[in-house]
Amino acid sequence: MHDTEIADRAAGCSASQRFARAALSLAAKIAFGGALLIACAMSPAAAQEGTVKSQHGDWQVVCKDPPPGAKNEVCALVQSVTAEDKDNIGLTVYFQKFSNGTRVLRVFAPLGILLPPGLGLKIDDKDVGHAPFLRCHTFACYAQVVVEDPLVEQLKTGKTAIFIIFQAEEAGIGIPISLAGFKEALAELK
Repeated sequence: MHDTEIADRAAGCSASQRFARAALSLAAKIAFGGALLIACAMSPAAAQEGTVKSQHGDWQVVCKDPPPGAKNEVCALVQSVTAEDKDNIGLTVYFQKFSNGTRVLRVFAPLGILLPPGLGLKIDDKDVGHAPFLRCHTFACYAQVVVEDPLVEQLKTGKTAIFIIFQAEEAGIGIPISLAGFKEALAELK
């Protein structure tokens, strides 16, 4: 048992809170690796967690020191949640804007999900589409998409995004992510 898990249990954190914290911690370690994440190639020092700079609604702005040769810290909008009826199924969502203006949405899902259907997304009950899972690590699988202006506007003005993962062909699980505070948090990303 890790020190953080012992502290969480002592503080009375629920299993879902511990899962969300662990998912955020593990995902934060690799989320800032660039457009394509390759966690195996990162050294332990390069994989350190970021710092929470602010909270806007349900979104945190998490930043990491600048990579060698860069001037600015690297920041992302982050939210971790668990399914309402399955506390062992959760997602961590990252929205990052790169210095060249490219915006990327990454979603980390638990191991054991069915990969071929990919990750579905609905915003306020409107189907947005699907993204393939790109890679699985020892702790999670992730899907990633480059985000264009129409999707940014939907995220800024929407109330709820539902990410859909599958444990079996006919067993989709919709996990709601609150969009409260997304617009304000996005304004912080430079």
